[in-house]
Parts: sequence; structure tokens; C-alpha cells
Amino acid sequence: MSATASSAPSRNILVIGAGELGMPVLRNVVRRASPALEASVDVLLRSNTIDSTTPAKQRNVAEIRALGVGIVQGDLVGQSIDELAAIFAEYDTVIGCTGITAGVETPMKVAQAALQAKIPRYFPWQFGVDFDVIGRGSPQDIFDSQLDVRDLLRAQHDTEWVIISTGMFMNYLFEPGSGMVDLTNHTVNALGSPDTAVTVTTPEDIGALTAEILFEEPRIRNEIVYVAGDTITYRQVAETLEAVLGRPFELAVWTESSLMNELANDPDNMTRKYRAVFAQGRGVAWDKSDTFNERRSIPTTTLREWAQQNLVA
Repeated sequence: MSATASSAPSRNILVIGAGELGMPVLRNVVRRASPALEASVDVLLRSNTIDSTTPAKQRNVAEIRALGVGIVQGDLVGQSIDELAAIFAEYDTVIGCTGITAGVETPMKVAQAALQAKIPRYFPWQFGVDFDVIGRGSPQDIFDSQLDVRDLLRAQHDTEWVIISTGMFMNYLFEPGSGMVDLTNHTVNALGSPDTAVTVTTPEDIGALTAEILFEEPRIRNEIVYVAGDTITYRQVAETLEAVLGRPFELAVWTESSLMNELANDPDNMTRKYRAVFAQGRGVAWDKSDTFNERRSIPTTTLREWAQQNLVA
């Protein structure tokens, strides 16, 4: 990378996706980008999203246009690396916000396109746990593909990269499919043990922190940046819900061995893979005091605050 490219600020930015994380990232990048930084922001969307008749997608597209964000049509799955690289080459910064829904091969495909385009700066979809600490061969095989992306980025010097480790999305704790918090039956199911910790951050906070990290000076480059809304054990989750909701919560334990047995009997079950990884407790939690947001005194939503805002009638 040339000295000019490596030192230039992010001013021509493409966000990939406008879903649960993409929309908060767009809102906050636009807020931070204008007017003083003179930065422009576009978003890459599939045609079926742009033309969707689904009310939620229509609202998102309308908000995107109201924000002044340009819409670029593209398809991470349907288009080739060459075609994606041609799109990316128009930008100095690309931020991936598509999650794992695009498939296990897509993160590598997008990273290869970013490097082929020789964009100055790339934020891959790595918003989540610390894949390096978890290591290869974990119960969640998708994590190996994310490690492949890290290896690819670290092995080159033409494109700067920034990885943002956020932990679990906070609301996922409460989704029925996760099984961790059963509000109906007043139960917290601890993965591994009651004292296993997990870092959780709201998508809204991730969006705000991504914008801060993007425009941070001195410029952040080739670094993993840790953020956190809260780092909390499952025992503390139960205690917090009892305090906020004013009723007792049972604390059950789903041991690592039991979760691994369930996965062995249903090896393609994505939820069981995630549960087994979180039960192992490696790379899924870090001290909030060491995070970017704490060092910059940027407030983030704690679990108690989220519960008060979302669970109290």
C-alpha cells in the first residue's frame, strides 16, 4: 500500500448489507461522516431487498434514502469475485455487515474481492467472538472459515484491515431459539456452568462504536478492536433479571458434555454448535475495562439497562 493510501482518511465508504447490524452502522457512519469529514456513504443491497414489498425492508430502504446513502445493487452469493472487486474498487473503505446468512464460503469470497480491488481499508464481517482464542476445530465449524479470512488478511500488506470483536448480540440472549433465557418459565439456562461468562453488546452500540473506530485518530489499522456492552456470567444474568423484573429466576446448567452429546446426535444444527462453543467459555468473553469503549469513555448499554428498556412493561 502506498503511503498516501495508508494515511488517507475513510471518505468513500461502502457498507455491505442493511440488516440488524447494517442499519445501525449506516446511521452512525452517516452521523459521524458529515459534514466536516466530507465523507460519502453507500450501501450494497440485493435487488430483491431494494424492490421488496416486505414492510420492514421497505422502511429500511426509505430510511437509507432519507439518510442520503447511495444504494448499489449487488449480490455476494450470485456475483463472482471479479464482479464484486469491480464494485469495491470504487471505494476506499468497505465494511461487511451481512452476518453468516450469506453462507459459510461468503466471508472468504468477499475478503478475496476486497484484496483484489486493492481497497485501502476493509472491515470484514467478524463482529462476534474472538476466533483466535477459540481456535480451529471448535464445535462451530463456521469459525474456521473466519480464521481463514484472518489468515488471508494478515498475510498481505496492500489493504489495511480492522476487526471488531463484539461478543454476542445482546438481544440473542433472549431469543427463544437460543435457549439461554426462557422468560415464560422464568429460567436462565447457563451454558457450561453458572460462572461461565459471555460478552454481549447491542447492535445499536456496535453501530455507534464502529463509526467511532472508523474515524478514530490516530487511524486504527491491522488490529482487532474489542468492544462490550457488558461482560456477565449466567449467574449474574439470572440475578439481573430477578432484580429488574421482580420475580425469581431458576438457574439451570447445560453442561459442556451434555451440549456436545446433543450436537453429536444433530451435527448440522447451527444452534447446537453455538451453544457448545459458548459452553466451553473460550474467546466468548473479555474484561469490559479493556475495551475500546471503556478506554474512550463511550457509554454502552448494560444487560440491566437493556432489560429495563425492553422487558419492563
